[in-house]
Amino acid sequence: MKIFRIRQYFHYLRKAQWQVFARLQFRRQGVKVGRKVSLYGVPIVSRCDESTITIGDRVNLCSLPSFTALGVSRPVILRTLRPGAVLSIGEDSGLSGTTICAARSVEIGKRCLIGADVLITDTDFHPLDPANRRFRSESDARSEPVNVGDDVFIGARTIILRGVKIGEGAVVGAGSVVSRDIPAFSVCAGNPARVIRTLVP
Repeated sequence: MKIFRIRQYFHYLRKAQWQVFARLQFRRQGVKVGRKVSLYGVPIVSRCDESTITIGDRVNLCSLPSFTALGVSRPVILRTLRPGAVLSIGEDSGLSGTTICAARSVEIGKRCLIGADVLITDTDFHPLDPANRRFRSESDARSEPVNVGDDVFIGARTIILRGVKIGEGAVVGAGSVVSRDIPAFSVCAGNPARVIRTLVP
């Protein structure tokens, strides 16, 4: 019983440290953070000038493998790449080791569950034209907004690419590559992801 209490004490102490470090990082980066955001480990946050990152109330960000069943291979990464970019996470959503990169706009709805090591990006990062591709800047690459509706569940290690809209209540199977829109209240899976069944709202 004594050992359990000691472990519990150290857990609360570590959680308090994460909150302090992360809040300092959020403030330094100019991130808008809602109330009662839970942190397990410290996320990586990088905000481009004149862009916005918003984290809603009661969002859960898990950056350590010991605090999620599947484990994560990296911390949560939230990054805007260009001036004017928007990255927002709706209230009551949970992210585990998720990477989100926004060159224009990535919006995550309310009550979304995003599994371990999911990657969401609205840009190709490099232009398709092979001439000097390596040396051209990210701003030369195509980008289109990504929108994830409310109550969406995205399985572990899924990749969501630019221009995708995922309707509310949808489920994306683990390991999928989503390159086109997914209707609301549907289940999709595969590479490229395809609708395999519908759900009753």
